[in-house]
Amino acid sequence: MAPDAATAAGSPPIAADLPPLRVGGRAASVREILTAGVEVASSADAGGNGSDTVPVEALVLTNLANGRWLTGFSGSAMVVVLTADDLLVITDGRYATQAPAELSAAGVDGRVVIANRGSEQQEAAAAAVAGLGRVALEAEHVSWSRYRRFAGEWFGGAELVPSTGVVERLRRRKSPEEVARVAAAAAVADGALAEVLPRLAEGPTEGEVAAELDHLMRRRGASGSAFDTIVAAGENSALPHARPGPRRIEPGDLVVIDFGAIVDGYRSDMTRTVCVGEPRAPGGRVYEVVRASQQAGVEAVADGVSCKQVDAVCREIIDEAGWGEAFLHSTGHGVGLDIHEAPSLSSRSDEVLAAGEVVTVEPGVYLAGTGGVRIEDTVVVTDEGCRRLTCSPKTLVVA
Repeated sequence: MAPDAATAAGSPPIAADLPPLRVGGRAASVREILTAGVEVASSADAGGNGSDTVPVEALVLTNLANGRWLTGFSGSAMVVVLTADDLLVITDGRYATQAPAELSAAGVDGRVVIANRGSEQQEAAAAAVAGLGRVALEAEHVSWSRYRRFAGEWFGGAELVPSTGVVERLRRRKSPEEVARVAAAAAVADGALAEVLPRLAEGPTEGEVAAELDHLMRRRGASGSAFDTIVAAGENSALPHARPGPRRIEPGDLVVIDFGAIVDGYRSDMTRTVCVGEPRAPGGRVYEVVRASQQAGVEAVADGVSCKQVDAVCREIIDEAGWGEAFLHSTGHGVGLDIHEAPSLSSRSDEVLAAGEVVTVEPGVYLAGTGGVRIEDTVVVTDEGCRRLTCSPKTLVVA
């Protein structure tokens, strides 16, 4: 997407142009899971692999992304209590106006309690589950100290169950309205990159490029960056998660640019590797191999395809080129309200892709002391394959 006069001058928030996100029906889907039985995290497995399934009478959400998905409330402080006949959002006075308005706009039948003191929050939560026997907590999102407070003060009369993945499983398949938000975030990033790339020939530092990308995404309507922007030049490009620093971009450097935007809470994720002029050997060959691997991975994505298979398709091409040991991470991950969501496209995954899921495909090769290449798209899985949401060209050499 090339920059135009409107975006260069700063455009209004693009979230206003998106289709309404109605989430009122989500509580019913979660309640069905509670009745059928939540997956219980094994005490021997901190990763949360379920070892049993038990029905529960209430679910307490403390993860902000899960709370937002269920209620439409976007605040930075909330505890959500869901029972068979009640949905309660507990937050503080900063959100006394915002929280009820966002629940109403999202079509959520729920109530909001404003409680500024811990004792008030405790009282509201305890009242919501009074008389109930089994209450599920989010095992991956409750610290040991918070669990002790919940068990001893908040929900002392209930049996607390360490559930895993209740809401996350439902979040995997995005509605068309959710996909529209990821696509809008991707378009913001595409536009920012198009504006920045011609300036690389001026010899900016990694940090300057990262800062400009972050600034341009906000000017184009993003509420922020999806994660800490990565700009890594020359030998730094061999570090998959390098931090932008004072190193200047020079002709012949491979430059890995990994970044994304947030629009109405939803995130995009894209990586492009570029070079000012022709890259130093073996940069050009590495790029060709990673480009072929990434294209094959995108073409492999489809409803019903295993995540492990997509990873294998990408890895095979890099293995054949002799750089298999330099592919240091998995092929991709889900994207949505969080930058890393289920499913995981890796050799260890037992998951299968489904239409509506939004995932990345991002193989890379990293040669220590020399440089690295990563190319990444965010795509939405369809019945026939996938549709790319990140649309920036994949051209190595920039003027």
